[in-house]
Amino acid sequence: MSQDQYAGRHVGSDERALSQMLSAIGVRSVDELIGQVVPSTIRLKKPLALPREGMSECEFAAHIREIGRKNKLYRSLIGMGYYGTASPAVILRNVFENPVWYTSYTPYQAEISQGRLEALLNFQTAVVSMTGMEVSNCSLLDEATATAEAMAMMFALRSREAVREGRNVLFVDENIFPQTLDVLLTRSEPFGIEIVSDRFDCYEFTGSEFGAIVQYPAADGEVRDYDDFAAAAHSRGVLVTAVADMLSLALLKAPGEWGADIVTGSTQRFGIPMGFGGPHAAYLATKDAFKRNMPGRIIGVSVDRLGNKALRMALQMREQHIKRERATSNICTAQALLATMAGFFAVYHGAEGIRRIALHAHSHAVVVADTLEKLGYELKTKNFFDTIEVAADAAQVREAALARRLNFFYPDEGRVRLSFDELSTLAEANAVIAVFAEAAGKKAPALKTIGEQDRLPVGVRRSSAYLTEPVFRNYRSE
Repeated sequence: MSQDQYAGRHVGSDERALSQMLSAIGVRSVDELIGQVVPSTIRLKKPLALPREGMSECEFAAHIREIGRKNKLYRSLIGMGYYGTASPAVILRNVFENPVWYTSYTPYQAEISQGRLEALLNFQTAVVSMTGMEVSNCSLLDEATATAEAMAMMFALRSREAVREGRNVLFVDENIFPQTLDVLLTRSEPFGIEIVSDRFDCYEFTGSEFGAIVQYPAADGEVRDYDDFAAAAHSRGVLVTAVADMLSLALLKAPGEWGADIVTGSTQRFGIPMGFGGPHAAYLATKDAFKRNMPGRIIGVSVDRLGNKALRMALQMREQHIKRERATSNICTAQALLATMAGFFAVYHGAEGIRRIALHAHSHAVVVADTLEKLGYELKTKNFFDTIEVAADAAQVREAALARRLNFFYPDEGRVRLSFDELSTLAEANAVIAVFAEAAGKKAPALKTIGEQDRLPVGVRRSSAYLTEPVFRNYRSE
């Protein structure tokens, strides 16, 4: 195979190395090897209809660029756990595009990985600070699988009495992201867990539950006060998991302050590009008393023999590191690179910057919501952070939105949902209003300014400080 061909450069080996490997295995050809290890019942009867000659790397790159030019770049306001972010150039250049960082998976040789461990410690510290919990792991795959890990964790934390009673019901509020519910349904079956989905404010605990999961803010954007719900759950011995939007916690009361036992979510909004839907560094934070049941890994601070601060992996609760029967999880996929980026994003912006970004998204949602009401639309969300749901003809709105290269989320034919974020602008807000005005057959009013808005109810508004550690205050320049 010519080394000028893409396959030879990237997946192949030279004839000499191939011959040595085949000889060591004891076969004469690759075809003979495949014949021995791949059952004939699943093998293709004839070769794939591929071109005889492969492309060179240069030809392939040009080909892919040509295909890429066919893409239509629309602005996505779909939300549902994925939002526009402004990744600082210094982080993209020095972390995301730097092999010293982007090859990181798990720093197994912790004693020579102090820089990576420090970056992951920043991530953990930011998560603990934002959520109001006591301990966090140093990332999981994504929000849905992290929530499934919280489900398994709550199940394992059942009291002896609850185990004897056979408590196996998990309450999940119906206003949760559908992708998270799907993963919970899949992962619950092997455990024998029964999932009951209902409205949190109407549900009455029966005594069969071991855990409850709520979205914060809810999938439709509504910001709900869960104080009473958490108290009712705890009175029946039920643990509560909050699936929380990290950015919203700059303005909303921390879940640890209203009674959550576990908090999960994604840190995608901390400077991580959408990446066509993932993956993104998730987090799981909880109370110190539950740390032995946490999945993933925890970075800890200790001192070395000279008395200097030293970082280490303090807890590794998976089968690769401890006895399989004692493992809390078999999750192998951390997101070290993306967790590092999210931690640096918190360092780069600090508490003031994170609050400014959160208020920016909230302000755009407030102003657009007010204007849509003036156009005669009914808002389905009354108290919201950055996501509004509007009663409207989805087909008409969609047609007008696509004409302006805007993607919204359409739960059904009579509702439209849209989320604002760090990238929202005055021009975009006017474009959104123009879409709804056109769908209503009315003239669109022109916004002159957005301004700073804060319409969150007092009962759910955050009053506690966050990101107060020196690392989040000392560095503002590249």
